[in-house]
Amino acid sequence: MMLHEMLTPLELFNALRHQKIKWAGNRKLKIYGTLHCKSGKRMKKSTRVFFSSENEALKEGYRPCGHCMRKAYQDWKTENLES
Repeated sequence: MMLHEMLTPLELFNALRHQKIKWAGNRKLKIYGTLHCKSGKRMKKSTRVFFSSENEALKEGYRPCGHCMRKAYQDWKTENLES
């Protein structure tokens, strides 16, 4: 997990270019989603984190975004309601 506010613009650009970053999340809400999500783009830099994989986000305790990852969110929701 990488904090957005700890990356310089050049480091962020290089990480995106070399696909070291594939997912973004909200540190306070514990939600992750795609880099193209409308909701994610409105996030403050101070709460944005980046992940290299979906598994990394899940291991950190983040849940899928209900906007850009509807199917994964529904699966997560169903799984957590049954527990």
